[in-house]
Amino acid sequence: VGCGAHGLVYPVNASGFSTLTDEERLRGARIVVEQNAGRIPVVVGVAGLCAEHAAMFSREAKGMGGDAVIAMTPYVNKLRDEELIVDYYRAIADAAELPVFIQNHGVGSELSVGTMVRILREVEHVEYIKEETMPATHKLSQVLREAGDDLKGVFGGAGGRFLLLEHPRGVAGQMPGCHITDVVVRLWNALEAGELAEAKRIFGMMGPIFAIEVQYPGVIYKEVLCMRGVTQSARARHIPDSLDEEDRRALKEIMDDLEPLLMWRG
Repeated sequence: VGCGAHGLVYPVNASGFSTLTDEERLRGARIVVEQNAGRIPVVVGVAGLCAEHAAMFSREAKGMGGDAVIAMTPYVNKLRDEELIVDYYRAIADAAELPVFIQNHGVGSELSVGTMVRILREVEHVEYIKEETMPATHKLSQVLREAGDDLKGVFGGAGGRFLLLEHPRGVAGQMPGCHITDVVVRLWNALEAGELAEAKRIFGMMGPIFAIEVQYPGVIYKEVLCMRGVTQSARARHIPDSLDEEDRRALKEIMDDLEPLLMWRG
């Protein structure tokens, strides 16, 4: 919130939701809602192993005061049948009675534009998409064309790596990991203000952290949060400590270069 974010999302892929127990997921989400104290919208991650599992999380999200929910399709036994996919999102929407984001990500089943448009049209409360399958830019444009008024907005992912390309196509927002939220906020604000040269300058400064993130998925988020004083340790469940001394030197240099863009300092 202190970094200028317009909303909070927890728990999803960057949060390592799939390594948490159900109780841990719910406890973490409640803490986020309580600490936010109504300042900005909170979107609660409710992806489940099946429709019933996701519906349980959705009911809890509503009860704790979440403003919306977001879900990929099941991420262990992936759904292939479109009817089952529609039913999955209907179970979430019926349980939450809140705005629903479809998170289109390869960890779940990769959804076609046609399937997403059908869900938007047939399932009440499903109003938004977070698009993270490739090519994200083409899917963004296509779903905006085909969904019409059934779609309130498409958000980008991938940590903001495609934001310069997504913004001219009409993306409604960006949902990155939280380790450099303030930098992504500066990039978004520059784009919204029409300051393209400034946006490109900021994006250029972000290039090195994008490069190291791709090599160590999930690891860099935790390392940076620890470096910035948000957490006391970078250890994470099911993620090995894969950085060597040169990686750590490079990451420190990257963060030193980003220092002028940081809004929050622990």
